[in-house]
Amino acid sequence: MAKWLFKSEPDVWDWDAQVAKGDAGEEWGGVRNYQARNYMRAMALGDQGFFYHSRTGLEIVGIVEICALSHPDSTTDDPRWDCVDIKAVRPLKTPVTLEQIKSDPRLADMILVKNSRLSVQPVTGREWEIICALGNTNP
Repeated sequence: MAKWLFKSEPDVWDWDAQVAKGDAGEEWGGVRNYQARNYMRAMALGDQGFFYHSRTGLEIVGIVEICALSHPDSTTDDPRWDCVDIKAVRPLKTPVTLEQIKSDPRLADMILVKNSRLSVQPVTGREWEIICALGNTNP
């Protein structure tokens, strides 16, 4: 199973809002970047991802799971844009900040460090394990 990271501005959509959607999850719509869209098209049911608060907070706060495969994004009539649905799985026991990630040499090649503007991005298995350990959470 692949691992991912989903970025959301907490004043628009935060971890608590994601949790409130329960097992039905929520469409991860509104993404208007071809690379991020292509990553969503590559996702499989059951893939997991980190839920990252961007702009304010700047931290990974939880783990989500893909609960619906790529489909047309309901926030636009433009057929170029797809999205997936995600559901909250569990919070990290300790949020992992961007500062921690940037200061850890083992995470120097993480896309979050190298291309911080990309809203949906892959995470390697090793990065997943390191961040879960930093967050005191079982991978």
